[in-house]
Amino acid sequence: MSVDSQFAGQLPHCYERYLVPLLFGPYAQDLAARCAGLSPRQLLEIAAGTGVVTRQLAAGLPSARIVATDLNRDMLAVGLRAVHTPQVSWQVADAMQLPFGDAGFDLVVCQFGVMFFPDKRQAFAEARRVLMPGGRFLFNVWDTLEANEFAAEVQAAVAELHPADPPGFFGRTPHGYHDLDAIARDLAAAGFASPPHIESVALRSQAANALDVAAGFCLGTPLRLEIGARGGDPATAAAFVASRLEQRFGKGPIGGAMRAHVISVVA
Repeated sequence: MSVDSQFAGQLPHCYERYLVPLLFGPYAQDLAARCAGLSPRQLLEIAAGTGVVTRQLAAGLPSARIVATDLNRDMLAVGLRAVHTPQVSWQVADAMQLPFGDAGFDLVVCQFGVMFFPDKRQAFAEARRVLMPGGRFLFNVWDTLEANEFAAEVQAAVAELHPADPPGFFGRTPHGYHDLDAIARDLAAAGFASPPHIESVALRSQAANALDVAAGFCLGTPLRLEIGARGGDPATAAAFVASRLEQRFGKGPIGGAMRAHVISVVA
């Protein structure tokens, strides 16, 4: 597992506390509503994380069987404590080697996970394999750093802290797979014959204060590991990042633009 994919220890708890309401909750509502419109009966979620989408799916699709998977056991443990329904089962699984038979699901969904897959075409091929004919693969990815104000400001602040070796996690991974032509090519190479439908969705990120934003990014993502690898203290870095966020966005409640692409393709 690469460093960029390591969500373990205290990191999942910070992720759930800060980043879910800041970034992932709004897009989970969007993605779950799209899933509900498809009325699936057998649904597989890959890279489920702490279950922010899973919770929305369970509420909006009470008759569906939902299998939520992630590569990180500690992330799933947080999700398991928040979802108490027999319709959802949780399983550690690698998206590039899904432990399921062929054609077992009519919908595969993934929120902000495909950017982390080392071999995206292999992961897409696995999603296609487990889909029934006519089933759908629905996922989203972040747009560029520049289109996501909080992430861009955090990136600039940590680069100021470590000018000789700036941490590159955000640009490399979360915001590193936004080329829509490349996504379409990877899906076609994975065996999806139909062209994907792609829609850009701009939302607003809201936080009670700058420190919550800084804590989410510095303590709830693998940036935490990058800071530590450079001899820095993630909590100290979060305080510095918060000061830079306050300079741009102000004190008290703050908001920032964010944008993602939602991709839907039929098997």
